[in-house]
Amino acid sequence: MTLPRIGTFDAWRAAARGLATNGVAPEAVSWRLEGAAMALFEGAPPPEPRGELRVSKEFVTLARTAIWHRDPERFARAYALLWRLREDPRALRDPSDGDVAALERMARNVRRCQHKMKAFVRFRDAGGETRRRFVAWFEPTHHTVEPTAPFFAKRFGDMDWVIATPDVTAAFEAGKLRLLPGQAAPDLPEDATEELWATYYCNIFNPARLKVQAMTSEMPRKYWKNMPETRAIPELIRGAQARAETMAEAAPTLPPVVASRVGRQLEAHRSRWEGPTEALPAAIHACTRCPLHGPATQAVPGEGPVEARLMIVGEQPGDQEDLAGRPFVGPAGQVLDRALAAAGIARDEVYLTNAVKHFRFTPRGKARIHNRPDAGHVEACRWWLDAERAQVKPALIVAMGATAAQALTGSGAGLMKRRGGIETAGDGTPVLVTIHPSYLLRLPDRAEAERLRAAFTADLARARERVAQAA
Repeated sequence: MTLPRIGTFDAWRAAARGLATNGVAPEAVSWRLEGAAMALFEGAPPPEPRGELRVSKEFVTLARTAIWHRDPERFARAYALLWRLREDPRALRDPSDGDVAALERMARNVRRCQHKMKAFVRFRDAGGETRRRFVAWFEPTHHTVEPTAPFFAKRFGDMDWVIATPDVTAAFEAGKLRLLPGQAAPDLPEDATEELWATYYCNIFNPARLKVQAMTSEMPRKYWKNMPETRAIPELIRGAQARAETMAEAAPTLPPVVASRVGRQLEAHRSRWEGPTEALPAAIHACTRCPLHGPATQAVPGEGPVEARLMIVGEQPGDQEDLAGRPFVGPAGQVLDRALAAAGIARDEVYLTNAVKHFRFTPRGKARIHNRPDAGHVEACRWWLDAERAQVKPALIVAMGATAAQALTGSGAGLMKRRGGIETAGDGTPVLVTIHPSYLLRLPDRAEAERLRAAFTADLARARERVAQAA
């Protein structure tokens, strides 16, 4: 498939729809951008679509951005992922998937290139009789002129302008945006405002905050030649240390009272329990970090082998767990046991624990009615969950329910949409998000309960497979 330089995404989308609905596998397709070397057996046009092809908005958004990357494999990657998403929509939520990871990386690079274009394009006044007219020359890293041109049309809609690049030229004249073939660098006219702009830049330059590596990372040297303010940068860098020393000598010397207070507060809340493995359960039992320890019978630490490859995290102990002092021994635990057995996982090979270690409930007569822990309880108990994770070092964590997902990924929202997907904890540990077994007990619709019970078991089976692959 040969795709045009202008309208590339729309052309790829139409071709991919025709190929996928006609059952053409990814390995049978060769993609190239117009002007690139032609493949040996290339030539057939894309077939007409047969029926509908439905994919998620997330995939369209990802492909719409990644397709502008300069990597020649981007078209094939996007089509290969599209091909698999028809049978397994969850693949898009697996950050370790090769195609997903590659396309996400390309999309990040494209967005970064778009940001650079918005920040570093410098127009020069080219005159104009009825409307002001400006011209700029830019050399983007990726094919970002087409997706970024609407930004300039909106920002500079009261004037005519041209952004020329080697690949595509964007021209905005009389309120109409056109995309034209690329061109060589034009002879740009002298602009009196450039000296004024360079003077302004020199005056706002702060030598005390200079970090050359960070500056050149954010403002790569390849863009400097077209930016008037950068002509002064080498001299500003050479004189930065002397100017910073002068500023320091002239500055008042005040004790860093506020910084010291903030530092002490951060230190007090840092999760840092570092005792021996055998002392952790006793430390959890003695916890008074939040008010839940008052009415609860006892804290319920996790249990299981400290060398377990799989850790399962629930919400909090229930009524029976609170009395027994062990996790998942009540009705929800029985649902979990059956699902583990069906998924081929031995319970005694898994480390089972909860995001919150004390039972939160409301007394009602002789009964204790479960109350979901709030964000403060989750945050207070993260101290112990982090300590358990640091000891076990699992290859994969299963987060059952919104509270566990919040404790491990920072968000408990949209659980059903995330169910079955693999996300990452703050330290990079893979986290498979699924429903909590107690949710299955509360569903009044038996058919729906059975459907989600099967989905829950399938999630655990996927976790087992993932751990086996990581071994």
